[in-house]
Amino acid sequence: MSRQIGDDIRALRKARGTTLKEMAARLGRSVGWLSQLERGQTTPSVKDMGLIAEQLGVNISLFFRSASRNPQEHGLVLRAADRVPIGSNESGLTEELLSPTLGGAFEMIKSTFAPRSDSGGLKRARPSWEGGVLIGGRLTLTIGDLTVDLGPGDSFQFSGADYAWSNSGDEPAVVIWVVSPPIY
Repeated sequence: MSRQIGDDIRALRKARGTTLKEMAARLGRSVGWLSQLERGQTTPSVKDMGLIAEQLGVNISLFFRSASRNPQEHGLVLRAADRVPIGSNESGLTEELLSPTLGGAFEMIKSTFAPRSDSGGLKRARPSWEGGVLIGGRLTLTIGDLTVDLGPGDSFQFSGADYAWSNSGDEPAVVIWVVSPPIY
């Protein structure tokens, strides 16, 4: 099994505040097995990977990005063709994980906000630092009690605040988002 997959599982588990013992219990597996999996010392079945993805709230395909690429690139480079979109235009938000691994101190995400969409109200603060730069379109961002209209090149950063977004324009708004620690 790829060491990257184990690193990603560990990073996601920790970002969700879940212990090895809690995760192993939810999967019906031993703590030792899960620990070996996270260290790249055992190979899980497809069924196990499906259960892990479900527990972590991600699509199973997230773990297999770049699987066919040069092994020297793993954890260092993520090719555009290997990015896995999450979300849909129907929900108003599509995201692509840009980070080659989730094992670092931060992750990068490309968020595309569909025209005439919004977050449906304030989202609860996450235990992370978040920031980004708008690279296309226009976006209204509410951070706590502050509401700002952003245009291309505008950037933001916040931590521990409820937030909301809306795109009232006719074109998608695209943000490169950085989150620390990783949440995906």
